[in-house]
Amino acid sequence: MDPATNLILVGPMGAGKTCVGERLAGQCGLRLLDLDHEIERDAGASVTQIFEHEGEAGFRARESAMLAELLRGDGIVLATGGGAVLDANNRALLRGRGFVVHLHASVEQQLQRLAFDDTRPLLARPDREDVLHDLAAARAPWYAEVADLVFDTAGLGADAAATQLAALLAQRWHRIGANA
Repeated sequence: MDPATNLILVGPMGAGKTCVGERLAGQCGLRLLDLDHEIERDAGASVTQIFEHEGEAGFRARESAMLAELLRGDGIVLATGGGAVLDANNRALLRGRGFVVHLHASVEQQLQRLAFDDTRPLLARPDREDVLHDLAAARAPWYAEVADLVFDTAGLGADAAATQLAALLAQRWHRIGANA
């Protein structure tokens, strides 16, 4: 299997991994899998419920197991959760099983995009901006470690981001050239 047959999207919550991923999957002739949605389907519970009952450590263990399962195959666009890069084994798997795009979004953009989203356990606090700044600082080196390409989603809706990213991928990732 060619690891580059998978397109993997990493980045912070609110960067557009799922929305942009849906559009890219269609353009690339691949299917979209969302890591958090697959964890929820497998567990029969929401991410919030998993955090409540198993804590973050329990969720991260499920995340690692599901990531390994999904990346056994090929031909997918995988929208990861923002924290999937926390584990060194996950980072190695991401690098080894796909072309990884870091979708970047500033904290200000994240706050705007997530203003009415109450499904994020790590943001279930009044100091959301501080949390997002802390997460951005802690995770930035790990996103950089795994990324084959960084794409800033600033000022772009999902359609425009997918179109611009697809054009970049056509130059950098052999898979899209075969299907575009």
